[in-house]
Amino acid sequence: MPRLAPKELKLEEKEREQLKKVINRHTTEQQIALRAKIVLLADEGENNREIARKLKISRKMASQWRERWIAGQAKGIEITERIKDAERSGAPAKFKPEQILQLFKLACDDPRDYARPISHWTGRELAEELVKQGIVESISPRQVGRLLEEADIKPHRSGYWLNPPPLTQNLKKK
Repeated sequence: MPRLAPKELKLEEKEREQLKKVINRHTTEQQIALRAKIVLLADEGENNREIARKLKISRKMASQWRERWIAGQAKGIEITERIKDAERSGAPAKFKPEQILQLFKLACDDPRDYARPISHWTGRELAEELVKQGIVESISPRQVGRLLEEADIKPHRSGYWLNPPPLTQNLKKK
């Protein structure tokens, strides 16, 4: 038979003050503030149904954060860490670091060195060249763009600083 009363949650004064600060801080993410409110209401003796109604959330969410808080309290986890999202594994990386570095090198090279009749690399051209050279099996132009953007590499601007203009006649005479 399901338990009718939720587990009791009791906060120390220090914890209560920290949670109130989290809620009142202008830079706090809304989800974090909501979790802090759940914990504070649970501390006031509200059950999960009342918390859910007051905060317009599901009972499951109220119950979940009550349980996580109690578990974190038992383990001695820091207050701000208790109301953060749990780490997620996410999808495995599709490209190896070596492949990404080869993309960066290619983006900094002159396209004409690869028999490309263009002056600057585009995402599509880089993706095609990566597949042609066998560096990757497949990659979308948008993924190329995301990887370059993440590394702050702008191949359309790299021509000048990587390949300075030829010396002028005045400099050659010296």
